[in-house]
Amino acid sequence: MFLCVLVPLLPLIAALIVISGDDSTLHRRAKLAAWPIGLAFGCALATIYVVTMNGPLVFRLYDPTTPMGFIIPLGFYVDRLSAVMMTLISGIGTIIYTYSVEYMYQDAHQRRYLALIGITVFVLLCLVSSANLLMLFVLWQVLSYLLYILVHNHGHRDTLESAFRTFTLLRVGDVAFMGGIALAYALYGTLEFPDLFTVAAHSTATVSPFPGIELEGHTAVTLLLLVGGMSKSAQFPFYVWLPRYLYAPTSVTALLHAGIINAAGFLINRMAPLFGMSSTTLHITLFIGTLTAVVGATMMLVQNDIKNMLGFSTIGQMGYMIMECGLGAFSLAVFHLIAHGLFKATVFLNCGNVIHKARQEPSLPHRGHHAEEEQYFPLTWTTGFITTLLIPLLILLATHGVLEIPLLESQGTVIFLFFIWITSSQAILTLTRLRAVASWKVSAAMLVTLLFIVFVYLFAVETFTAFLYPNPEEVASYFKAAELPTWLFDLMLVVSTQLTIAGWIYLYLRAHGRTIWSPPWIDHLRVRLYVLVLNRLYVDSVLHRTGRVLTSAIQRVDKYARERAL
Repeated sequence: MFLCVLVPLLPLIAALIVISGDDSTLHRRAKLAAWPIGLAFGCALATIYVVTMNGPLVFRLYDPTTPMGFIIPLGFYVDRLSAVMMTLISGIGTIIYTYSVEYMYQDAHQRRYLALIGITVFVLLCLVSSANLLMLFVLWQVLSYLLYILVHNHGHRDTLESAFRTFTLLRVGDVAFMGGIALAYALYGTLEFPDLFTVAAHSTATVSPFPGIELEGHTAVTLLLLVGGMSKSAQFPFYVWLPRYLYAPTSVTALLHAGIINAAGFLINRMAPLFGMSSTTLHITLFIGTLTAVVGATMMLVQNDIKNMLGFSTIGQMGYMIMECGLGAFSLAVFHLIAHGLFKATVFLNCGNVIHKARQEPSLPHRGHHAEEEQYFPLTWTTGFITTLLIPLLILLATHGVLEIPLLESQGTVIFLFFIWITSSQAILTLTRLRAVASWKVSAAMLVTLLFIVFVYLFAVETFTAFLYPNPEEVASYFKAAELPTWLFDLMLVVSTQLTIAGWIYLYLRAHGRTIWSPPWIDHLRVRLYVLVLNRLYVDSVLHRTGRVLTSAIQRVDKYARERAL
């Protein structure tokens, strides 16, 4: 019980160390403050052990049986999911804070900036260990305010505008989030997580948002919560805040991956028993995640700025995370959240080094640098083509019962195989760019990469899933609720396979100096699509005009109301 309070408290102590004292000892205190955050990481690791051995840790400063309107529901509920998230947040927070001590050295606002990092880590740790949905929402709001002030350079007009737009856009999702909380309390009478899931499982309440439309209570609640998560995790069409937020210091954009940008993955997993009751919500989640993954990855290809490229890559990866939730693979989404958080946070920090070096050396990248000549290695191409084609064929045979493999009786395991194939195909296609290495070494690297990814996903499907969700029946129920029609799943697999094969054919023809003939309208369409993607599907301008129209309408209503009052 002491650990669940100590872990969030330590980063707050670090922030107080930075704030106290005068400027002459600031740098020394800033270095000292890194130790409490590092100690929080060690305590988070200990929390995982304690929770695994003894069950969830619960600490409340209130009586949950008291009506919600007469209490301040402050408390902690630390289960395995919370403990894993606390470890991720404190670990990334330690790295980012330590990096920022030197990165922001002698900056005019160093004291405020470092203190805000400690406070943000504190809020994130409290958020993932909240005892109830109301406390989680309040901390969710505080996090939005911190995003506004963490942009650091408030004297820069574009930076301030981006922070304001981020804050306002996140409010849209937060309104839906608040509506979901109010509806959940009205339907189930409690916001305590274990009690909420128990009551919802036995509830038959329905909601009629519009005449003639009736939704089950858990579907209405989860749809509203989903919108709240979509805004924070930059899902389509709410993704527009993230590219604009990249004006913030590089260490802040790295801190996003400690639990801010991937907050929807945590929220859906925290509310997994409720989401698992609604197939409708899970299917909508799958559609939104898939759309965001495609849009984010496509927009990344047309960027010419290193931070924008990484930002849209993050949007695409968050789309994958939500897509996994929509398929019922909640544990896989958390596994993806952790891996991507660690990887992309460090990449953003290294991006800061690159930007710093480019400012010091105006000739970077050096003008004498030339792109390497394309070479064709038949062994590399053949190895990549066969390995990326073999897995989807096995999946198709398994799903139709041609291969009698007991492990493949549920669609859930097939989904893990699907992501094994997608991930390995991306990695193997990347390896084809290696030119300074012998072809047999590249081919061997492809096979090793495939085996490594297979074993990583097998770990995710077995060990990690069993750790987060020890009850196999619960996991099976999530996959059952998210189950897609066989024809639809086959269609997704066939289309993805054809796109992958087309990629290998393109590499083969390009290596031989050939092109694929296409009618003129195809080339015209490709140019139009390029312009469309380059302009981010014009979502920014549409939202901007919508905001202006709503503002004008609100002003007119306000003016009319004042005139009537007079």
